[in-house]
This record gives sequence, structure tokens and C-alpha cells, in this order.
Amino acid sequence: MRPGKRRALDKDNEADALIDQAEKLKAGVRAKVEHPFRVIKRQFGFVKVRYRGLKKNTAQLFTVFALSNLWMAHGKLMEAGA
Repeated sequence: MRPGKRRALDKDNEADALIDQAEKLKAGVRAKVEHPFRVIKRQFGFVKVRYRGLKKNTAQLFTVFALSNLWMAHGKLMEAGA
């Protein structure tokens, strides 16, 4: 749902309140799913797709997502080490 449509919902109406709650849950899931892709694109510079073969692409994806997980957890890892 577009932000303008969501803003126009009547929060006092029970049906509209449920729709708003569902949209909020969807947005939360979307944010959690898209954050690693942002890290991969911006921090590691992987913006273009390269066709190298299924095994090489799969191996590269696993490696890049593992690095992305480390990047996102580096604050917690640094606290644990200090």
C-alpha cells in the first residue's frame, strides 16, 4: 500500500486499523530483508550481476552474505572483544 493511502486510513475504524497494522508488519519484514542487500551493494560494491556459472555465483553469494552478516554485527563483536 502506498504511504498516502495508508495515511488516509481512518485509525478509529476497526477494519482500517487492522489494515494499518498489517502494513506495518509487512514494512518491518521488508526492512529486515532488504538491509543485507543494501550492505552488499554499498559497502562491498556489488551492484552488477556477473554470470560465472552456478557454482561460482552460489559460492560468491554465500561469501558476500556471510561478510554482510559480519559487517552488520561488527558493533556487537567489538563490544564482546573489549
